[in-house]
Amino acid sequence: MHYYWPREPQGRELENLTQLFKVLGDPFRTKVLFQIGSSEACVTEVAARLNMSESAVSHHIQILRMNGLVRWRRRGKAIYYVLKDEHVRSIISQGYEHIKEFAR
Repeated sequence: MHYYWPREPQGRELENLTQLFKVLGDPFRTKVLFQIGSSEACVTEVAARLNMSESAVSHHIQILRMNGLVRWRRRGKAIYYVLKDEHVRSIISQGYEHIKEFAR
């Protein structure tokens, strides 16, 4: 199978790509991404599932939002978060498949 390989990023693109991997390098942010990967959830729900404070979850979600990995929508007074798009889902899914194969 032939895969597309992009040209080497330069300047701002390189900085942005490096920042993406830094953001994904935090285990708590990865846990948050898995919590909102299959369905949207509010901070309270994610915090309860992960046994984390709402403040900590909000902090991580803010970083994920600032880096284009998460989007939100308001329903009444509640704000719900979900993965931004299929690119994010693919990055997480392929990364997970990779580490499962590597562990064999």
